Amino acid sequence: MTTVAVITGAGSGMGRACVDRLRDLADVLVAVDLAAPDIDGTVGVACDVSDPDAVEALAARVGGLGAFRALAHAAGISPTMGDARRVFEVDLVGTQLVLDAFEDLVVPGSAAVCFSSSAAYQFAPYIDAAQEALISDPLAAGFLDRAVAAAPDSGSAYGLAKVGVIRAAGRASVRWGRRGGRVNSVAPGLIDTPMGRQELAQQPVMQDMLAGTPLGRFGQAEEVAEAVGFLLSDLASFISGIDVLVDGGMLQGTAAASR
Repeated sequence: MTTVAVITGAGSGMGRACVDRLRDLADVLVAVDLAAPDIDGTVGVACDVSDPDAVEALAARVGGLGAFRALAHAAGISPTMGDARRVFEVDLVGTQLVLDAFEDLVVPGSAAVCFSSSAAYQFAPYIDAAQEALISDPLAAGFLDRAVAAAPDSGSAYGLAKVGVIRAAGRASVRWGRRGGRVNSVAPGLIDTPMGRQELAQQPVMQDMLAGTPLGRFGQAEEVAEAVGFLLSDLASFISGIDVLVDGGMLQGTAAASR
């Protein structure tokens, strides 16, 4: 039986590294981005993950290619790439749309990894009950208006949206699990990608985060892809519903520095 793996955000950065890491995981690799990626050995598909119709069309395309084996959902934007509304729309609503659309394709052995962020851990302690309830249902009518009211700047929107990604992956792990599938998420820290370099240039606080990283360097996209590859592999066959930090110890380092 032909198996299929899907990587969103595959055009660059960590998504592109996931393409290379997952080449041996399935017979067919589907590389997805806003513009269809032109990557040797893959089926390139254009998809805006915040567009419900486009996501449904993507899932239908994947279902027609073979048995759904894996999803690495790396598509997303950072705070300097859009306003608060667009951050919520792509990072959280898009994640929920993708998880829901692919649920019908899940068979025993299917697995997904969504990309959250270490920013979720920095933001989570400050979330109140109303915000927690809000991000529990990102497809509810009027969600984007309420989300922007709760987190009006792109930085706070990013943190809240990424907490929402962790929650969405956790909820999906229950539904997918009943069909024999698994869902986890990974939370990258400071990673040397075009997106990461853009954030570093425009947010000086990230220099402090780098200084507080015990390993004393940026992570590489390939290192995040290795964590994704493990979570999607059969070696992780009893791991589901968790978020894995890939941050070089940054959160622990910055916490220690503040004490």
